[in-house]
Amino acid sequence: MTSKFKTKRNEKPDFAAQLQNPYRRAIRAMRPGLILVGLLSAMVNLLMLTGPIYMVQVYDRVLPSGSVSILIQLFLIVVVLFICLGVFELLRSRLLSRASFRLDEGLRGKICNFWLLSAIDRASFPNNPLRDLEITRSFISGPAILGLFDLPWMPIFLFAVFWIHPWLGVLTVLGAGIVVVAALLNRTLTRASIADAAQSDEVERSFLQRTWRNAEMVLGLGMKQNVVGHWAKLRATSLSHTRAGGETSEYFSAFSKAFRLLLQSALLTVGAYLAILQEISLGAIIAASILAGRALAPLDQVIGQWRAIGRAAEAHKRLCATLDGYSEPPATSDPGMPEASIAVKNISKSAPENGPQSSRPCILDQIAFSLRPGDALAVMGKSGAGKSSLARLLVGVWQPDKGDIRMGGRPVGMWQGAGHHIGYLPQRVEMLPGTIAQNISGFQPDALDEDIVNVARVAGMHELIEQMPEGYATQIGTPAHPLSGGQIQGLGLARALFGAPKLVVLDEPNSNLDSDGNDALVQAIRTLRARGSVVVIMAHRPNVIEAANKVLLLHEGRMVRIGDKVEVLGGGHTRKVASARLKTRGAGAAKPRSLQSVDAKFE
Repeated sequence: MTSKFKTKRNEKPDFAAQLQNPYRRAIRAMRPGLILVGLLSAMVNLLMLTGPIYMVQVYDRVLPSGSVSILIQLFLIVVVLFICLGVFELLRSRLLSRASFRLDEGLRGKICNFWLLSAIDRASFPNNPLRDLEITRSFISGPAILGLFDLPWMPIFLFAVFWIHPWLGVLTVLGAGIVVVAALLNRTLTRASIADAAQSDEVERSFLQRTWRNAEMVLGLGMKQNVVGHWAKLRATSLSHTRAGGETSEYFSAFSKAFRLLLQSALLTVGAYLAILQEISLGAIIAASILAGRALAPLDQVIGQWRAIGRAAEAHKRLCATLDGYSEPPATSDPGMPEASIAVKNISKSAPENGPQSSRPCILDQIAFSLRPGDALAVMGKSGAGKSSLARLLVGVWQPDKGDIRMGGRPVGMWQGAGHHIGYLPQRVEMLPGTIAQNISGFQPDALDEDIVNVARVAGMHELIEQMPEGYATQIGTPAHPLSGGQIQGLGLARALFGAPKLVVLDEPNSNLDSDGNDALVQAIRTLRARGSVVVIMAHRPNVIEAANKVLLLHEGRMVRIGDKVEVLGGGHTRKVASARLKTRGAGAAKPRSLQSVDAKFE
């Protein structure tokens, strides 16, 4: 799995990186549709003149003449124009809605993959890019963007008011200027609080989600009161930023609405004065009031939706900045079926943290070995020796800083996504919300029931699953359906074995297993070896070593020794491991002397 982060967050991406940004490309692809929405907005705003013009005609022509036929003709024209107005309004709303869903549909998979990779690379983002995508999608399909599209057409209504009488036009322009100044002040005063509110809200949400996932630990350690108190502080900080921006916007929104009504009354007053002077007609008074109100309506709508506009603008900037480091994975053809052989060539790996590689601690240094089909390698060492890091490198989750890992003569990353060629049981196993069958098959939609049952049998989980309320259709992965640590580890083993992988990496696979589970694990490893798969076991307990034929000893990221099990652990290892199996049914049991001698080398 190659990293897709080309730039650091504080670096300005080059033009080539911006061109690869899928979000920027998607926004550029929306331009023709947005141009069409702009044209429809022009038609909608022009048709908005229908009401004032009709009113002037009724008051100035129909009523003085008393002509019913002219009134009917004018009304029929108005009906047709308003039908067109409704159609155009529907079309532009539908275009924006469809564009927002196409944006989400085209980007959600790429952004989700990118976000998952950020967890592997330990890249830190102030916000979840999937949430930013949702904010952007909601804005494009919401009412705020319509106000922005109507805003450029204010001059049409201002010109119409000027046409009725210059005094009314000047009064409307002055009123619009005051509203614009209020909108700009609102934007300036709330920009920082909106950005702070979005960031603090994400911090609070992340802390709450992780607390919920670790509720058992929080309650068991008596941390509930402290954790709730800390979350309350995060929540208060988030709400304070939200309240600061919200209260400021509320002042401007209330002022805008009140001032708009006052301006309409002022226009009516000035219009009445001009009518008394016989400079305009009675219909022109009412038409000018409607036109002025329509001219200020987009401003009023933008100010009222300013928080939504601000959140969308911040989300847009974050998506542009975050995904400027994105690169499309290279298109590869189906590599076929790999040969079950592993070649690790002098790999080294530094801790995957931010900063230059020279300043990061080395967790693996010059690791080299090769495995043939049917080999099972037990990697042993104290905590912190680098076993889990080696496991991540073998399955392609991490990439080595130096050296190379190949399976069947090709880079191990080539086999990811090309089928179930690699099986992996991480040290920390969790089940995703779904059925047991879905979790075992890795949510493969066309997985066969027979294959799922077969791997469950190999992992020793079939009988246990059959005893569950709905068998393989039992929902797991939620607090409502808890599983023991051993059950989760057994299901994780079945998931790692699904699809007959050529390479299976097991990181501490028996840490939560009882004696029956351990026996099933040993038998599963033997079955894999008989099928010609390569198995690598990160071993901390001696029981599982009996299924391996090779042993690698690690100490502080360096190889101490590697070879056949008999050569590394001594000729009496089989009897001693068997003795340890009789004594060990928990983590605190004594190790056999052969393993004690190995540990002694690390002291």
